[in-house]
Amino acid sequence: VHAFVTVTDELALRQAQKADELIATGDANSLTGIPALIKDNMCIRGIRTTCSSKMLENFVPPYDANVVERLNDCGAVIIGKANMDEFAMGSSTENSALFTTCNPWDLSRVPGGSSGGSAAGVAAGEAVYALGSDTGGSIRQPAGFCSVVGLKPTYGRVSRYGLVAFASSLDQIGPLTQDVTDCALVLNAIAGYDSRDSTLVPYPTPDYTRCLSADLGGLHIGVPKEYFVEGMQAEVATAIRTAINKLEELGAGVEWEVSLPHTPCALAVYYIIAPSE
Repeated sequence: VHAFVTVTDELALRQAQKADELIATGDANSLTGIPALIKDNMCIRGIRTTCSSKMLENFVPPYDANVVERLNDCGAVIIGKANMDEFAMGSSTENSALFTTCNPWDLSRVPGGSSGGSAAGVAAGEAVYALGSDTGGSIRQPAGFCSVVGLKPTYGRVSRYGLVAFASSLDQIGPLTQDVTDCALVLNAIAGYDSRDSTLVPYPTPDYTRCLSADLGGLHIGVPKEYFVEGMQAEVATAIRTAINKLEELGAGVEWEVSLPHTPCALAVYYIIAPSE
């Protein structure tokens, strides 16, 4: 599927040795020794970071992104850097200046983007989880295309230190995983305060695995009617409604007729903010 820009074999071997030591001393956690893939716009010290651009083809950062530091502290094993749309500007990974990534479910189709390499790598089983970045859908859309879980965390929850910026008021780093439990575990690892990112909120990080209860009593969900846009395929609308019905069965309160009237303006506003930043 051509998900990897760089295979970090030597780094992975060093980290695997550290993971073995953590396991032997009883200091392992849920991510110790687990293979991870990192989108190639996040810095790893001594490993080239290209943003899938010829302009940065030989750039080697001298420091780690905060999310990489946090994964290192967990004993994770980083096996490579993932292909992406150049500088995260695209939604198919066809805009990579290096090569095109394919969708593992059908190699004739795209994996989405800009975190297409991250989504494809997880969907193909080449990594257990991946990190992507999301400015206007760049985690969530390829996750949907590749049938994996993708989450854009709340802005200010995950440090952007060491992320090559696209639009700083919109960018967030988040996980792509095979299931929701893994998503919560990775978010537990990467979320938290970092003084080097002034936009982070200085609040304690919750344990996201506590949100995995099958009892959703007390949770209130609004369904914006404008999100069921003209041209949406019937199968997609049915799948969304089925999922919402399931949440309702689990105890959540659902308000089906919430209105966000400015929704039609969202894309136009995005294309003003993102290029200007």
